[in-house]
Amino acid sequence: MSQTPRKSTVIGCSLLLIAIGAGAAGCSSDGNPLSAEPYDAADQIAFNGPTGDGRKADPDKPLEITAEDSDGRITDVTARDAAGRYVAGELSADGTRWHSTSPLAANARYTVRVSTEDEDGAPGRKVLTFDTSKPTSKKHLTVTFGPKAGTYGVGQPVTAELSQPVKDKNQRATVERALKVESTPSVEGTWHWVSDKELHYRPQEYWPAGAVIQARSNLDGIKISDRLWGGKVKPLRITIGDQVIAVTDAATHQLTLYRNGEEVRSIPVTTGKPGFETRNGVKVVLGKEYFVRMRGTSIGIAEGSADSYDLPVYYATRVTWSGEYVHAAPWSVGSQGYANVSHGCTGMSTANAAWFFENIREGDIVKVINSYGNTMEPFGNGFGDWNVEWKNWRNGSALLGGTPEGPSPSDRARLRPQSV
Repeated sequence: MSQTPRKSTVIGCSLLLIAIGAGAAGCSSDGNPLSAEPYDAADQIAFNGPTGDGRKADPDKPLEITAEDSDGRITDVTARDAAGRYVAGELSADGTRWHSTSPLAANARYTVRVSTEDEDGAPGRKVLTFDTSKPTSKKHLTVTFGPKAGTYGVGQPVTAELSQPVKDKNQRATVERALKVESTPSVEGTWHWVSDKELHYRPQEYWPAGAVIQARSNLDGIKISDRLWGGKVKPLRITIGDQVIAVTDAATHQLTLYRNGEEVRSIPVTTGKPGFETRNGVKVVLGKEYFVRMRGTSIGIAEGSADSYDLPVYYATRVTWSGEYVHAAPWSVGSQGYANVSHGCTGMSTANAAWFFENIREGDIVKVINSYGNTMEPFGNGFGDWNVEWKNWRNGSALLGGTPEGPSPSDRARLRPQSV
């Protein structure tokens, strides 16, 4: 590209060499460069993208802007597309070069604002616009956010199920960086990679009662790998209801329900007997079923054995995919409040189960303490997310820590038996 001197209209403005186009200088009437109107910095910078000739930029290539004159420097660069997505970048210490560090989106229009100054400190400005080409790959990564729109309890994690597996840490970072979760009121939270196709998002503590949570994706048009690009994703909006926490003490055989920190009701219950101990730890309500037929064969109990059962069960609140419920158990009323006689579920009278059923919702917390059972699994059998310490949760982020593996969504779907 040829270079032409920029003509100065006022003594005191430095001469700069043109790199892109032609511009005019501007200085203040008193000769002080700090009070000058910004001049057109087209002659002070070079840009590696298309310059209005109808061509489109390759989104695979980083954006680069350089200072073309040794007496001038770049002071700031902002670049974003029409959807409002900013491009991260780095400016060299001497102000001679800025380059993007996050990928450009394909099939997008970008506006780049460059600030400069000359050897006298006079400010320059240049606005560049360009389009990127469509991706050559036809393979797209889409994301399905969960749960469905609605109102949930304070323990409900936001989930993101990917249409394609992502195993590489750098690629995971690209995906995770584009998945945004915002809450009102604002709380600290992060994604955790459960498997190469599933992420969960939760805050350090339970969601605030009444919070509004929105999840969205900036993946559309973003390159993830050589043959995988982000696709369009439907956003999600959910609300959080009251803080409802049900604590089951397997030693005292009592379930106590708290609403917004206040005790509401204590109910006599029975939990898992020896050999079928109820899991300890925090579980998130997965759903409610008025009627469930429960069979011992679904959890490996041989038909006809002493522990075999086939029962109609009412007011069943599910807390694991493997079949742990809080439900009506009229056959064990004599033991409720005194002994643990179930096959792992928390049983109570029909009247108490009906009340519990009406006062609990999906996403609420059911916490079991003082059981001899194992701790609830973090993933794969429901939402045991809250049993993971915050430090370890953060380590499951591709941006903050490691990338531990867990059961896949297909593994989870196979866990559907019931216990009583």
